Amino acid sequence: MTQPGPHALQPITIDARGLSCPLPVLRLNKTLKGISGPAEVVLLATDPAALRDVPAFCGAHGHEVIHSLAQSPQGEFFKFRIRKIA
Repeated sequence: MTQPGPHALQPITIDARGLSCPLPVLRLNKTLKGISGPAEVVLLATDPAALRDVPAFCGAHGHEVIHSLAQSPQGEFFKFRIRKIA
């Protein structure tokens, strides 16, 4: 039986609120590169460009955006849940 990795139960949260493009994606990239094996990451961002950039980055690098949403009626920040594929 395989033991779950350290990130299997609890996703890693990256708070990139207040950062402009390309910093949210660069922080996501750095975090994903530091994880061995599959894991889930939550990225919080305020830059509207993240709505385009995060899915494009994930698609280009073989990761999956599981879920994304605006966290408030005013769209004050965006939340992405990303699955890192080993």
